[in-house]
Amino acid sequence: MSVTTAPAICKDLDGDDRWLSIHKRFVAECKEKDPDVMFIGDCILESLQFTDYWNQHFVPMHCLNFSIRTDRTQNILWRLQNGELENVRPKAIVLHAGTNNIGDTAEEVVEGILELVRTIRQKQPDVYIILPTLLPRGQQPNELRDKNDQVNRLLRERCVGINKVQIVAVDSGLIQSDGTISHHDMFDYLNLTNVGCKKVFEPVCDLLHQILTENEKERDLTPSE
Repeated sequence: MSVTTAPAICKDLDGDDRWLSIHKRFVAECKEKDPDVMFIGDCILESLQFTDYWNQHFVPMHCLNFSIRTDRTQNILWRLQNGELENVRPKAIVLHAGTNNIGDTAEEVVEGILELVRTIRQKQPDVYIILPTLLPRGQQPNELRDKNDQVNRLLRERCVGINKVQIVAVDSGLIQSDGTISHHDMFDYLNLTNVGCKKVFEPVCDLLHQILTENEKERDLTPSE
């Protein structure tokens, strides 16, 4: 199946329909909450919401996190096409997808991400889309790391000139001088620790602050007469 094509419904890999239950909860939250920022993606964003950095920096921004650990681009596309962008008007969406598409080429992963961008734009014409770069993975250098690097390069080229879509480089500082990744940054060499989250998501946090405040009216600083 193409990475740009969403399945009719995602196969239950867990045996208890957890994936569909989580999706239904996300759809319900769209009807109950009014987020300024939405995080949509895979394990990188799902694990973020269980960190101190999330609680300290992103919760005050009125965020919803619609991320599922095992999702590939196809799974996220299905979710977006089936209710997870309805009844909400966020100012910004942070999208991270592709690191779980281990069987696809870099070109296929990029096309899958761009299809997600197109779907978001169709359903949320005015939203600002932030694309953090795919992170390195594995303690030692490996082929999947190389592929994620290639995805990042290709995606930068393909996103040039697209309005309100910004790629944020978040992959620096994780690979040490000997080419390894520390468990202090990625506890399983894929998902981030609290320390790793600060390194990775600080530039995303800074950009979100700019987006959320750019339309605010300037305060009247004129002294009272």
